[in-house]
Amino acid sequence: MQLRAAVPARPCRPRVLTVRGDHGVRDRRFALRAAVAYPLVNIAIHSTSEEHMSTKRGYADIDVGISPEDRKQLAEGLSRLLADTYTLYLKTHNFHWNVTGPMFNTLHLMFEGQYDELALAVDLIAERIRALGFPAPGTYKEFARLSSIAEAEGVPSAEEMIAQLVAGQEAVVRTARTVFEVAERCSDQPTADILTQRMNVHEKTAWMLRSLLEK
Repeated sequence: MQLRAAVPARPCRPRVLTVRGDHGVRDRRFALRAAVAYPLVNIAIHSTSEEHMSTKRGYADIDVGISPEDRKQLAEGLSRLLADTYTLYLKTHNFHWNVTGPMFNTLHLMFEGQYDELALAVDLIAERIRALGFPAPGTYKEFARLSSIAEAEGVPSAEEMIAQLVAGQEAVVRTARTVFEVAERCSDQPTADILTQRMNVHEKTAWMLRSLLEK
């Protein structure tokens, strides 16, 4: 039998398999399976989402086609609208609890429907401010500073409650209209849509309340 010297195996050069994607856990699971199947292949995961998140972005870096200065002006206007809306919500809720007189049942239920609608509006406005890249005001101190609506003193009569709510509804419309001018100039359609909806709701509510005061 002829013996031959064993030829050493040719060294295998490790290869690198790069996984690109934004799928996080799914990419890692793929990499683990690949590492078992191909032990000589180095697995490198390149996650574009992680790379993106590793860079801390400031408000000025948001690029939605509106300049930082215009976004700031929009957020400030919406903050005033949020303060007006929240103040009107509290006033309406207060009157819902404390209304008395022969129209109690009618006003009690009407005020409940109005403050429920205002509660939803508060969230909508606040989230738009956040989408523009700024913090939404959320304290009584901030609302008191920003709102154009005065708080009620004591417990007014039912008729005075209605009159105050008419004035509050109209105040919100005026605030929304000033912000609408900025939104139009900046071509900020989402903000303009919200403002249009809010003005429509408040003008209609003011009309319905006003009709109760007619003799």
